[in-house]
Amino acid sequence: MQFEGKVAIITGAGSGIGKETAKRLYGEGASVLLNGRTEAKLAEAAKEIGAGSSRVEVFAGDIAKPAVGAALVEAAEQQYGGLDILINNAGVFRPKSFSEIKEEEYDWFLNIILKGKFFAAQAAAAAMKKRGGGAIVNTGSLWALQAVGATPSSAYSAANAGVHALTHNLALELAADKIRVNAVAPAVVETPIYSTFLNAEQVSQVLPTFNSFHPIGRNGQPQDVAEAILFLASEQASWITGTVLPVDGGVMAGRN
Repeated sequence: MQFEGKVAIITGAGSGIGKETAKRLYGEGASVLLNGRTEAKLAEAAKEIGAGSSRVEVFAGDIAKPAVGAALVEAAEQQYGGLDILINNAGVFRPKSFSEIKEEEYDWFLNIILKGKFFAAQAAAAAMKKRGGGAIVNTGSLWALQAVGATPSSAYSAANAGVHALTHNLALELAADKIRVNAVAPAVVETPIYSTFLNAEQVSQVLPTFNSFHPIGRNGQPQDVAEAILFLASEQASWITGTVLPVDGGVMAGRN
């Protein structure tokens, strides 16, 4: 129970990596506050994680709005007395060629992926200082480390590159307050996010074609990334900050 007595906020917690991370934090003793845009989806996730438990609460709202991040942290303080861990996981993905991106789409990527993480971290850090420290783990992306021709994602990649830069900068700024800041950069992970722009048949056809993209020979699963996130949030990583960790089945090592 390595997170016994800890309080954690997880954004993008309704499904995929966020839900799996929340489930594992809860299983290791943490109280978890789940954030996402759809209350019904969060309620289902909370029921799956710990039905009826006082250690699971939901807070629906668009994290792209700074006021939501501030209110989320305030809710954690009121419900659980403080905040120790922020899993800054909310994000969106939709491949589209650079020449076709409209301004509103560009803003959509930047606001949810980068702006949301920035201001959620700002509110969380203020709360963590009261507890004498804490840990922030951001979800970035392999696509911010290298371009992938099969999935043109210039705006998405630029936003996540900002997340990686934010991770480095906050690690330095918050080190004196004993707040560690790290990030994971996943490759292809099989989550419901692909269903936001592909139908069920397309998902079943397209995702298997990416298995060979990873030297290990398979796509990632939410638990693969959740394990890395939990490590970075734990005391086992107490001497690690400012790191962007590829969780990518070996993609950054090279390809055959």
